[in-house]
Amino acid sequence: MAVLLGPPALAADPAPPSAQGPAFIDWSGPYLGIEGSGGASFGQHTFHGTMIGGRAVPDFKTGDATGRNDRSRNATTAVGGLFGGYNWQTGPWLYGIEADVYGANLKRPVASTAPGLGYEGLDPEFSVLRAKTDLYGTLRGRVGVAFDRALVYATFGLAGADVRILATYPDLAGGGVASTRHDLSYLGFTLGAGVQLALTEQLALGIDYRYLDLGGGGRFGLGALPGAAGGPVSTRDASFTSHQMMARLSWHPAGLTPPPETEGTSSPDDRFSLHGQTTFITQGVPGFRAPYTGPASLIGRQVQSTTTATMMLGLKLFEGTELYYNPEFSQGFGLSRTLGVAGFVNGEAQKAGAPYPKLRSNRYFLKQTFGLGGETEDVPDGPNQVATRRAIERVTVVAGKFAIGDYFDANSYAHDPRVDFMNWGLWASGAYDFPANLPGFTQGVMVEYNRPEFALRAAYTQVPKEPSNDVLDPRVFERAGGVVEFEERHVLPVLDQPGKLRLGLFSNVGNTADFRQVVGLTQAGLFADINDAAAATRRPRRKTGFYVNLEQAVSADLGVFARVSANDGRNESLSFTDIDRSVSGGVSLKGTAWERPADTVGIGTSMNGISPSHRAFFANGGVGLLIGDGRLRYAPERALEAYYALSLNKILTVSFNYQLVVNPAYNKDRGPANFLGTRIHADF
Repeated sequence: MAVLLGPPALAADPAPPSAQGPAFIDWSGPYLGIEGSGGASFGQHTFHGTMIGGRAVPDFKTGDATGRNDRSRNATTAVGGLFGGYNWQTGPWLYGIEADVYGANLKRPVASTAPGLGYEGLDPEFSVLRAKTDLYGTLRGRVGVAFDRALVYATFGLAGADVRILATYPDLAGGGVASTRHDLSYLGFTLGAGVQLALTEQLALGIDYRYLDLGGGGRFGLGALPGAAGGPVSTRDASFTSHQMMARLSWHPAGLTPPPETEGTSSPDDRFSLHGQTTFITQGVPGFRAPYTGPASLIGRQVQSTTTATMMLGLKLFEGTELYYNPEFSQGFGLSRTLGVAGFVNGEAQKAGAPYPKLRSNRYFLKQTFGLGGETEDVPDGPNQVATRRAIERVTVVAGKFAIGDYFDANSYAHDPRVDFMNWGLWASGAYDFPANLPGFTQGVMVEYNRPEFALRAAYTQVPKEPSNDVLDPRVFERAGGVVEFEERHVLPVLDQPGKLRLGLFSNVGNTADFRQVVGLTQAGLFADINDAAAATRRPRRKTGFYVNLEQAVSADLGVFARVSANDGRNESLSFTDIDRSVSGGVSLKGTAWERPADTVGIGTSMNGISPSHRAFFANGGVGLLIGDGRLRYAPERALEAYYALSLNKILTVSFNYQLVVNPAYNKDRGPANFLGTRIHADF
């Protein structure tokens, strides 16, 4: 607690230029630490050619019963253990060696009862084969480069694990349950990468990803299977792979030499910009009232994690012309695979959605600024911003791939789920169905005219080919999204504090279904499933709406915000979420009063609703982008969110988050649901 709540140990006064050391940490020397994750690691056990009673167990997907079949299942696990190593560093370049030992709780049924073995009619969750992995060990080399207080590195080396293979089956002849066991040891390889950040002169916090391929073993037996099938149980090979993401706390007894604290190290003449961020979110939900469950319902009693890591590269090609590129890794899932709540509780969840780190080029765009004369301003180096000098009155054109939220519906107090509010109904205007692929990005053009007292901006972008589709529709002259926003800037005379009011109008044309039409077709008996009716009747349709977005500083530390948004509610949403109208607001307070000026406390609330035809769609079994309980007893979805963002230093922030959602998915029959979360965010 002294480390977390006390003044950052590295925040020393700048040394004079002659005494300043290198602008990065020296990580040389030994280190020890602990590591672990809850629900952010994934593994897959695969059985090749499983035989029971002399017959091949049919493949789940293909029905292959030739003995060549593969039977595999993914599993999520919690892992944790100890690590240690030694670093050598020359300038910013580091190389070292590291070993770790950690336990896991990776277990998953692999082959369930199969047709033809005499077990038809049994519980489908009953398992013939089960694999359990308890203990891992790795020996890895690593190479990296130091930036400021951060170290980015890659790893490679050997990995081993102990695995128990169990065959468990009902004894249909003698009654009861019979089982047998086979122990295996694996030795394979591991590759990975990570980032760590110095907290104090001896402690560092990091996030580490590794991929393990432990190969396979030869044929082995699992004893004799009694009952209807009879005969031995065997498999030709059992292989195992795993993706693991862990948070790590390390102790460096030799000490970490900090870089000097300097301000304004970038100059307007800098041509390059290099920044990065990583965000690790873990959320859990206990049980709640749920008399029934549909295909897209929130499930209680679970914990899930998401991780994103982004590199932000910028290059000034010419005066006023800049090029940007953002590769991003993402991994993990939101609770219930990001389903069950219209105003979802993790704003990073849509960027993840994979059991292994997925690399995407989320942004690549060209920005051209045309100065219109008059007063100028210096813009410091920052994420996706090369240090430059520009005219205050200007026209800016952006072309390429970007997020609509980069330029529209911004708010100083509620706009970035990596650092402030995470609920979808709070960090954005919930009823604005902004065009985007699954991670939240689109391609198009944005134009902005800026003056000191206001800004006017507009964008024309691609939309997904279908609702919740990752492929953007290339027919931009037939199906596209348009938005216009007016931003007014003011200073309230009474408070002498700045504020902004944004008004946005949007209109999207995408391949969607009409709610009234699909409800009518289903009730007339032309479709047994309303979702089949929606899929069969999708065609280019327009969705229009608006949002109003206010932010106002009350003092230097206290700010308030509010949003109101609505759309026509006639057709399916394409990208964002199942909301037709939304109201939200809250407060954000810096911690100056308790001598933590870099900390932030936020409290916000939102209420979301849907149109009558949208309600009828869900009441008849419809499944939307995020919700669908199979039936519906309608009530507005209401949410409360509170967070405390604890700034450990200028790079690292740890947040504690609580959310309460009443009537999740607009259903009086479910909830209320409580959500607890933690968030680790680092940027450099």
